[in-house]
Amino acid sequence: MLTPTQVTTYADQFLEARAKSTTLRPFPANAKISIADAYQIAREIQAKRIAAGEEQVGRKIGFANHALWNKYGRNAPIHELIWTPLFSSTIRFMDQTHGVQSLAGALQPRLAPELIFKIGQTPSPDATVEEIADCLEWMAHGFEIVVCPFPKWEFNIADAIAAFALHGAFLIGEPHQLASTSRHNLGSILANTSVSLSCDSTLLSAGFGSDFIESPLHAIWHLQQLLKDQPDTPTLQAGEIISTGTWTDLTPVKSGQTWSSAFSGASLAGLSVSFID
Repeated sequence: MLTPTQVTTYADQFLEARAKSTTLRPFPANAKISIADAYQIAREIQAKRIAAGEEQVGRKIGFANHALWNKYGRNAPIHELIWTPLFSSTIRFMDQTHGVQSLAGALQPRLAPELIFKIGQTPSPDATVEEIADCLEWMAHGFEIVVCPFPKWEFNIADAIAAFALHGAFLIGEPHQLASTSRHNLGSILANTSVSLSCDSTLLSAGFGSDFIESPLHAIWHLQQLLKDQPDTPTLQAGEIISTGTWTDLTPVKSGQTWSSAFSGASLAGLSVSFID
């Protein structure tokens, strides 16, 4: 277990690297940083950001797509879900289905098509998947710009947790209010939904709701279970927005490109984004 001084030192290092867009080395093996240690660092970062005046608006889920589990992990594959707080400073709601996003300061940026939900009612810590669905207010499609401070995108799970779960920024499309009938069948609907991702009109990848831990809705349930095991962190609350993870592999992006998405199986409009310096 890390000492409070070590936690603060690591938190300051990650905050400074993010502010200055500089790279970091992953935790050395002899440091023996556990997942619990990494979440301690993340909580310290969270506290410092709130003290600096940032507004926490929700949480981001990472590594909920089990089809990608064997693709990431420096010493061992990452086979479990992680999370990080989301702040208003890194989120932008799009006025239309096309947006423009600067990549200035983004380290090794990649793109992730995601679904985002807003919690309308606080679910019980022991809520079932169906009960969590009943607590959801709306659903939206979004693009996450994922960033990595570690050279060559090589990291272990503790590194990813401490590094803001690799979150850079979010572009969120129009929210769709969820009717009671939609919430009732949401898990099965999303499990049978697919999304395609194209760059400059060339199809590059596709992903499926069934690639998640059952579905993106189930990812929220798994997050709630994880939070129950972190006594220093509150479980899900009304008003939070929750991003549920990427549907496709994380694809490198650069200035001058235009990326677009399209859904099949769910009544969600695709989005497009043009990247600039």
